[in-house]
Amino acid sequence: MEIVGKSLALSVFASSVVMAGGYKIPEQSLNSMAKSGANVAYTIGADTNYDNPANMSFMDGSKSYMEGGLTLVRLPPNVYALGAASGESETENIPIPYFHYVSEAMGDFRWGVSLVVPGGLTKRWETPFQKAYVEEFTLKVIELNPSISYKVAENFSVAAGVRLIYSEGIVKSDATDAAGVGAPIRDMEGDTIEFGYNLAVAYKPTSDINMAVTYRSEINLDQEGTARLSGFGQTYNGNATVSVPLPATLNLAISKTWNDKFTLEFNYERAFWSAYKDLDFGYDTNIGGPLGAVFDTPIPKNWSDTNTFRIGATIKMENKITMMMGFAIDETPVPVETLGFETPDTDAKIFSLGFSYQQTESLSWGLAFLYDSKEPIRIAPGTTITNNPVLANGGSFTGGGAYLTTVGVAYEF
Repeated sequence: MEIVGKSLALSVFASSVVMAGGYKIPEQSLNSMAKSGANVAYTIGADTNYDNPANMSFMDGSKSYMEGGLTLVRLPPNVYALGAASGESETENIPIPYFHYVSEAMGDFRWGVSLVVPGGLTKRWETPFQKAYVEEFTLKVIELNPSISYKVAENFSVAAGVRLIYSEGIVKSDATDAAGVGAPIRDMEGDTIEFGYNLAVAYKPTSDINMAVTYRSEINLDQEGTARLSGFGQTYNGNATVSVPLPATLNLAISKTWNDKFTLEFNYERAFWSAYKDLDFGYDTNIGGPLGAVFDTPIPKNWSDTNTFRIGATIKMENKITMMMGFAIDETPVPVETLGFETPDTDAKIFSLGFSYQQTESLSWGLAFLYDSKEPIRIAPGTTITNNPVLANGGSFTGGGAYLTTVGVAYEF
């Protein structure tokens, strides 16, 4: 019982933003959602500021662009199966707004700003063995991203921006149902404001080919908050700290357009999750004893860098409708050895579809749907699971994934 709950604590702050699948959300606009995130080389609206600000230089310089929308994220249950330790997480519905703006050109310069939610997760388990690790696991991440582009030549542009990140989270775990009275109980919360940067390069070798490179810097989320811990006749009520990385990401993208109507984009994303090696919490005092062994011992993570391959298609039709679709193959950064009920992540396949309708010359709106399908995983009995003795007995995870539905409105003026 001394290690029950050990892998929880403030790892809430690492979970969704460090999950390269259904909990991390790179798709921050109608077009990006409809194309499974393959919206880097070929961007034509206000979301250009976020997905590839270098492309702002190639937009109509006499206009300003705005887009706003709402994404509803539905997280179906994760199901863990292993005899009496079996359990199912709660279904979650999370609304996520976004906003983008691109200004008129100022000579060869242009600026834009985006307000997005690039990650977020709420995961709850009510079954005894899972509740011992994750009763509630909630993360909110909000990013304000202003950027400036500079047109070096008619077919070449560069851009840079500042990432202002605010995040907050709540973690609760309660091992009473699994281990009886006196078992570890945790109630923690914290928040932080951090800064990073983003860079972008766009090149158009011909009028129908776009090439792009974008980079988002690593940001260490140095969380500060409070912790209320109890168990084994001990208690702690005071401050708590932890630092986890929001890893750097690199995107390489190319698009090709045929007859000004059909565009195909391929995007490769490398996410540098290997920065997440362990999780180590700090408290005002040395807790010591069995409670300290549970909550004040560094937790190995050893996550891996990941690759994501995305392809997106855009089809401009004659009836003011633009159809979009996408597909992606997404690797998980989480090795089996550090799986947990808070991060039961596996490799995924992503499917998406959407449309936009040009209501007037200046106004358009649309709808997009994305499905993130997680692969099931079976844990062989005797597998070394460093953070979770329940999972070390074997079992399997099925279900999970995510359904995302986006409604967006765009305006040019």
